[in-house]
Amino acid sequence: MQTYRFSHVTICAAALVFTLNGCAPKDATTIARNEDSPAPLAAVAPNPLKLALLAHEGNAPLDKEIRRFQDQVRRGQNRAAALERLGWAFVAKARASFDTGFYKLAEACADVLDADSPNCSEALLLRGHVFQNLHRFKDAEAIAHTLVAQRGLSYDYGMLGDTLMEQGRLKEAVIAYQTMVDIRPDLQSYARIAHIRWLTGDLDGAIEMMQSAGNASSPGDADTAAWANTRLAGLKLQGGDAEAARHNCEAALELRPDYPPALLLRGKMLMGERDREAAVSMLERAVQQNPLPEYQWTLAEALRADGREEEAAELESGLQRRGASADPRTYSLYLATRGGDASLAVQLAERELEQREDVFTHDALAWALTAAGRMDEAKAHLAIALAEGTTDARLFFHAAVIHFRAGSKGEAQTWFTRAAGVMNLLLPSEQTQLLSLAQTFAGSETNSEN
Repeated sequence: MQTYRFSHVTICAAALVFTLNGCAPKDATTIARNEDSPAPLAAVAPNPLKLALLAHEGNAPLDKEIRRFQDQVRRGQNRAAALERLGWAFVAKARASFDTGFYKLAEACADVLDADSPNCSEALLLRGHVFQNLHRFKDAEAIAHTLVAQRGLSYDYGMLGDTLMEQGRLKEAVIAYQTMVDIRPDLQSYARIAHIRWLTGDLDGAIEMMQSAGNASSPGDADTAAWANTRLAGLKLQGGDAEAARHNCEAALELRPDYPPALLLRGKMLMGERDREAAVSMLERAVQQNPLPEYQWTLAEALRADGREEEAAELESGLQRRGASADPRTYSLYLATRGGDASLAVQLAERELEQREDVFTHDALAWALTAAGRMDEAKAHLAIALAEGTTDARLFFHAAVIHFRAGSKGEAQTWFTRAAGVMNLLLPSEQTQLLSLAQTFAGSETNSEN
C-alpha cells in the first residue's frame, strides 16, 4: 500500500468533477426535436445553438441564471463569455438535478464556442467536463492533455488527474494533481487528495483532507458544501465513527434538504441501525429525487427487510428494465449479488471496463465472473481491485467470497474478518451471504475437529 502526500491542497466551487452517479445520458430526443423537419432528432442532428437556447423553466436561482445567460446569447451581448457561462450553468443544473440531459445542453454550448473559435480552451474545458461526467474518460483525457499543453491551468491538470484516476492510472493521476495544487491550492485539491488517499488505503489521511475540503466550502454554494459533508460522512462511517458520520449527513441535509447522496447514505445508516421504517422513508425520498439503480437497489433491500416484498419486487422490475442503460456497473453488481443473469452481469462489467479501469470496475467484473463460475478470471480482476488497499466493505465482502469459492480458504478467512468488522455498511442481501460464509467456516472447523 502506498500513501501519497502533497505539498498543497484544495477544491473549486465551480464544478466538482468526481462522478457521483453512474448514469448514462438521456437520449437527445428527450431534450428537443428539430423544428424544421418532421424526421426524429436521431436522424437529423440538432442545431447546437437552438439546443442551447431552448426555453428553460423553473424558478430556482440557477434556472433564472440560465435564462439570463440565454438572453445574453440571443442579444449577442459578449456572446463567447455568455455561452461559456451558460454551459457551466447547465453543468451546475445537471449536478443539482441529477439529470444528465443538461450535460448535453452544456456540450451544445461547447459546440457553438468551438464553431466560433476552433479549439478554444473554453470549449475544450467545458466539453472535457461533460465527457468526464458521461464516463467518456478516454475522450476527456485527450482533451485534458490538449489543455495542459495549450495553457496548463490548475483546472486542466485537475481534469487530467481525474480522467487518469478513473482509468486506474493512479501514479500518473497523483503527478497531475501535484501540479494542480502547486499552481493553485483550493477546495478542489483537498477533495482530490482525500479521494486518492482513500483509494490507496490511507483512510485517516482521507478524512483529514475531506474535513479541510468541508471547511473550505463556501456558504453560498450549498451543493458543494452538501457534497463535501456527505463524502466526509461516508469516510467517517468506514472509519467506524457512526456518530460523526450522522452529524455530517445531517449537515448536508440542512444545506440541501433533499440532497440525494446524503439521503442515500443516511438511509443505509438507518438500515445498519435496524431502524427499517425510517430507512425506507429516507430512501424513498432519495429515489424520488434520483431514481438511479444504486438508489433503487438500496430501497428495494430496505423494503424487503421491512417485510414489504411486493413493493420491493415492483421496484426491482423497474430496475431490471432500465438498469443496464442507466448504470451498467451497479446493475452488474446487482445481478451478480441477487442471482440474476450472470452472463449479462459479465457483459456489462466488461463493457464498463473499456472506459473505466478503476478498482471498483475491476471488482464488479470479478464479482460477475464469480457468479458465472469463472473463478480464475475472477481472482485476476480481484487482485487488481485490491492492489491499492482501498478501505471498502463491499470490496472486503467480495474478496472473502471469491477466495472461498476459488478454494483459497486462508485468504477467504482473512478477508471475511475485515468484512465482518464493517458488515453494517453492506446491504441486507450482502450481509446474508457473509453470514452464510461464516456458517460455512464454522462447519469446516467442526468437521476438522471431528
